[in-house]
Amino acid sequence: MITTLARRCLVGLSLVVLAGSASGQARLWDKPGPCDRDCLKGIVDKYVDAMVKHDAKAAPFAANVKFTENAESFPIGQGGLWKDASGASKTYRIYVPDPISRQVGFMGVIQTGEMSNQLALRLKVEDGKITEAEHYVARNLNANAVANLTTPRPGLLATLPANRRIPRELMLVIAASYYDAITNSNADLTLFADDCERHENGMITAGGKGPGFDGQPRPNCVDNMNSHALSYITGIDLRRVWIADPVTGLVFALSEFRHEFKTKDIQVVDKDGTVSTRQMNYEPFDFPAVHITKIEDYKIHEQEAMGYRLPYMSSNGWSRFLR
Repeated sequence: MITTLARRCLVGLSLVVLAGSASGQARLWDKPGPCDRDCLKGIVDKYVDAMVKHDAKAAPFAANVKFTENAESFPIGQGGLWKDASGASKTYRIYVPDPISRQVGFMGVIQTGEMSNQLALRLKVEDGKITEAEHYVARNLNANAVANLTTPRPGLLATLPANRRIPRELMLVIAASYYDAITNSNADLTLFADDCERHENGMITAGGKGPGFDGQPRPNCVDNMNSHALSYITGIDLRRVWIADPVTGLVFALSEFRHEFKTKDIQVVDKDGTVSTRQMNYEPFDFPAVHITKIEDYKIHEQEAMGYRLPYMSSNGWSRFLR
């Protein structure tokens, strides 16, 4: 097990190094910046409070800060949640502070009038100032989704004992391997724990107890992946697996899921081993997504994902390239 894992990690780590060569990179094996975990979490709280107050001066922005919301760039305070946020949940908050990358990931619930919206936030902090701020917003969630976003699952908040933490670089590799498992419909390419449970935009999509979308028991993370039920995803581009917190075992990753739908049906392996055809009569679209992944004992136990729709083959607002 360890030998196989080590081999995967060495291969995957080289890919993370290459992928992290741009601005905002993972800073592998670098020394932590001056803003520690508590400092980064405190800056998130100041940011969210300032946004709800519609007062950009209440957050520590650098003069040249870059900001996007759902891949659109505009001056902070002149649109998006900076104009229409009316409140923020105090109980549903997940922080992924990473002093080494000088970044922090966050997931929370923001109110805009009567609507509840899920926010994934990435901040880059240099010398105590926010130099980059990025919003992913899933707006107007339904009542069932909001009910699952009252408080985070305990595993997403739990601190790991020091002797159960793994190196930050290996955490990045394990989280990145999830994308390869999806594009190959092969759970062997990542490391799922038996109790793995995945949520997306507040809805439970794999693992856990209770019925799935078809009224049948939900498949676990391994069976869901191996069934080819996710094979409608054409590719996953612009992967940014840069932010990890060994203290909680959390990785915060951003990506762009492509859905071409050139083929209007996919073959899915049912629970009894038979293969059925599932029709996918949709127009092409992108799904920019954020995944927070809990890693313990070198395995993925929890995933909290969220995303929103964009036209097919859109930019993410940060890369000059589409792939």
